[in-house]
Amino acid sequence: MCGRSSLTVTEKELEARFNATFYSDELKTYNPLPNYNVAPTHYHPVITNKEQNHIRLFRWGLIPFWAKDLKIGYKMINARIETILEKNTFKNALRKKRCLVPLDGFYEWKKTSEGKQPYRIQTTDQKIFCCAGLWEIWQSPKDEVIESFTIITQEPNDLLKDVHNRMPAILLPEQEKLWLDDTVPPEELLNMIEPYPENLLKLYPVDKRVGKVSENDKDLIEPI
Repeated sequence: MCGRSSLTVTEKELEARFNATFYSDELKTYNPLPNYNVAPTHYHPVITNKEQNHIRLFRWGLIPFWAKDLKIGYKMINARIETILEKNTFKNALRKKRCLVPLDGFYEWKKTSEGKQPYRIQTTDQKIFCCAGLWEIWQSPKDEVIESFTIITQEPNDLLKDVHNRMPAILLPEQEKLWLDDTVPPEELLNMIEPYPENLLKLYPVDKRVGKVSENDKDLIEPI
């Protein structure tokens, strides 16, 4: 499961990376960057297939349109790539609502004799990388509209399998536009995703404080 991550770049860096712009009112409301400890329910930048020229801020934890309340989002921060086509919630979003989720790192916890040790994982070929994501729009009984997303996960590569049994579906740069292309069949998109090459990843241990959602400072991404 990918349940914690980071995006520590500036607004301008992200806009330059995707040749897209934020909406100023969303930036003012959510002030998302930098975030050293992105957690479920946080509002985080995404680029959707419907609005590729803008960087939107969606809530992490997908809330299906049919949900009775937003609490279901806690259970849907990830979508397993192996079963996406079997679950109506994810299957429908895969066909119509795909997004890129930009990160500059993610955290996983390894079991050790001294307890669980968090590691930060980064790509070595990209400062900002993208995970394959799905998004949805939900309207509450009080007419509140929430746009949310989930990150697709898959089996880990050889580098990460000793740390955790899942990893996010990180896209190669040339796959990003394909993921947002509505003309490409969903099955073809899923088939193109493989664990990111282990020689293009690095990992290092970080402070256990990252396990607390309330902790969010630059020391969290420093190696220990």
